[in-house]
Amino acid sequence: MSVAEDGQIRVLAAGEVEELVDWAALEGWNPGHGDAAAFRSADPEGFIGCFVEGRLAAGISAVRYGDGFGFIGLYICHPDFRGRGLGRRVWEAGMAHLADRVIGLDGVIEQQANYGRMGFAPAYGTVRWSIDRMPALPASFARCEAITEGDLAEILALDRAFFPAPREDFLSDWLKPPRRAFLCRRQGVVAGYAVMRPCLGGYKIGPLSAMDGRTAEDLLKICLANLKGEEVHLDVPEYQEGFRYLLGRLGFKRGFQTSRMYRGEPPQTQKTGVYAITTLELG
Repeated sequence: MSVAEDGQIRVLAAGEVEELVDWAALEGWNPGHGDAAAFRSADPEGFIGCFVEGRLAAGISAVRYGDGFGFIGLYICHPDFRGRGLGRRVWEAGMAHLADRVIGLDGVIEQQANYGRMGFAPAYGTVRWSIDRMPALPASFARCEAITEGDLAEILALDRAFFPAPREDFLSDWLKPPRRAFLCRRQGVVAGYAVMRPCLGGYKIGPLSAMDGRTAEDLLKICLANLKGEEVHLDVPEYQEGFRYLLGRLGFKRGFQTSRMYRGEPPQTQKTGVYAITTLELG
């Protein structure tokens, strides 16, 4: 990429992506264990940093999915380098990497006006729902089962209904340990799946995608049955009113809100089947 007096812009190596995810932890974003490697599998060229005298000063993820979609996340400038325009430089490099694709991001309320000036328009809100300590739930749900390697093709096919582009490489890693994943079948056909992963604080569930509300509830409960006593978080689209009501009944509380925003025409997906997004970093 480019070298200038105030820093070098280049693609991050694997260990540098881990460093960027560590910064996210310091910012209070509570990333998951093993996130960096799984994130990077989505697009190894999509993690970009600005270096000053060999030190990572700012970073961003600008992940390409398929031929026409991209997603921005992990946009962070280290506190030691703020106020020097280095964040803007990695932003521009990330946008150049995504070129003329439709681009999504999850923006915190305080930054939405800035993203708007950059051509992004809000599509819907997303709320973090959390519980400090999950009470015991029944551990058996006949319609749900752990995902095995043999289920991957069905999961990938189902995911295409809910996500704007293919993401085979990413999901192939995301379904592996330390994460645990479950699916639910209806009449022998996969009707939904959910992934839960250990984080610095508790667990996050995402994605949780299902063809109907009953399947989503079953998937949520099989995850929660395996998380007794744990802190649990989900990022839930605001339009999922029934699912949000269920979370409230189970003792979850609303937290911070983000807005899913797009530059370009919003993708045509079965968004009503998305009950919890995968991550705020990768969509």
